[in-house]
Amino acid sequence: MHPTRHAPALPLRRLCATLCVLSLSAPALGARTAAAPAAAPEAVAAQLRDAALAGHDIAYAWVSELTSRFGPRPAGSVNERQAAEWAAARFSDLGFENVHIESFPVTAWVRGAESAQIISPVTQPLVVAALGESPPTPAAGLEGEVVMFASFDALKAAPAGSLSGKIAMVARRMVRTQDGAGYGAAVVARTDGPGEAARRGAIAFLLRSVGTDSHRLAHTGTTRYVDGRVPVPAFALSGPDADQIERLAALGETVRVHLYSSASYVQDAHSQNVIADVRGRERPQEVVLLGAHLDSWDQGTGAVDDGTGMAIIIAAAKLIRDAPQRPRRTVRVVLFGSEEVAQPVAPYGAFGGHAYAGSHKAELATHVLAGESDSGADRVYRLELPQAVLQGEFAKTALRVLDPIGVLGAPRPPEEAGTDVGPSVEAGVPAFALNQDAGGYFDIHHTADDTLDKIDQDQLDQNVAAWAALVWLAADSDVDFRTHAGTPAAQP
Repeated sequence: MHPTRHAPALPLRRLCATLCVLSLSAPALGARTAAAPAAAPEAVAAQLRDAALAGHDIAYAWVSELTSRFGPRPAGSVNERQAAEWAAARFSDLGFENVHIESFPVTAWVRGAESAQIISPVTQPLVVAALGESPPTPAAGLEGEVVMFASFDALKAAPAGSLSGKIAMVARRMVRTQDGAGYGAAVVARTDGPGEAARRGAIAFLLRSVGTDSHRLAHTGTTRYVDGRVPVPAFALSGPDADQIERLAALGETVRVHLYSSASYVQDAHSQNVIADVRGRERPQEVVLLGAHLDSWDQGTGAVDDGTGMAIIIAAAKLIRDAPQRPRRTVRVVLFGSEEVAQPVAPYGAFGGHAYAGSHKAELATHVLAGESDSGADRVYRLELPQAVLQGEFAKTALRVLDPIGVLGAPRPPEEAGTDVGPSVEAGVPAFALNQDAGGYFDIHHTADDTLDKIDQDQLDQNVAAWAALVWLAADSDVDFRTHAGTPAAQP
């Protein structure tokens, strides 16, 4: 990522003031006298868009203070809990309503120490990261011959018992794409690889990091429980180290590695969702749900994943709150906990998306729309709307407002809503997506390089502009996104 404009490094004592006083003048948002009529929703949406582009710095100030004060925020950790308490206090300072924290139990995973090295044919150090929820190795570590597979499907094709006493390695490279589709194609090896390797007798699992960079940084990420646990120690290799093992194998060498991890678990931990509303003026029971996640992996500071996602939706909702007139419907911001290590099967873990859908089950019928920001901070380039409104007036209005900032319409609804709002969408809440350019996102995703300096503030502001405008239009409308009349989109 190559930032073009960063916000100045504000001292922490100034950040609170920046967050608590959003300098949006009434004229900038179309202020009116008591005798003047309210502005049309499309005009207000355009004013909100332009106010965000003017750069009031609330989004950057939020992510800067969050990451500076609390650093990494692993699910179930003290850092995550303290960040949630701080966020709730900030919401109140900013004038949001119904601010509260909803806790839920999790099994927290603690990384501990980790190391790896090639021990044959010659000793060489390796850069690795233990995968989330992966168990520790024995105290002395473990070692074994590496058996390499070009793809996850190749691993699954290996016969039972063929990896007994060995270490399985999936070497597939992730493909860089604008929409991030390469991640979905590659990440299944990370989530399901340890289980498949164990079924074939492997004592450990390695994979080329699920990322698009060539840096000597390993990308961590969650793995899937099998019968209540991740069955073998599992590690991601940095790209250059995966290359090294591949080249040795191509030279005909038998590669043996030594792996060590002191990872551990905290069984009685808790995570939490932080909830805050901009209450609707006419139909407050109808909710437009905006989501991002508060937790992060432990290697960087979670600035881009997902500090910026939180900052985008908070700044957008704050702009809407400070408009001369509240929207008809309620805008709800939820900062979800325990997204990164989501294990939705109790008692092994939980995550905020399921906790929210369960706690608010009775309200979901009046949740009119849901969206999530969790793809970094690069510009929004595409809008995906529910099928019911793809060809209707709502879509036309939204695109008139968003086209000037480079956002085009998609011909189909979102294929997935996102991890956090996904359970609510599965329960029937219509979903929208403001797709971000993910071309550089997976260079730093889940690495120690996920830090504040990677944020491009111009692009961050463009995100806020898109969210504020679209959410205002949805919240100030009477559109039924489930059944609103309209011609279905043509399928390719």
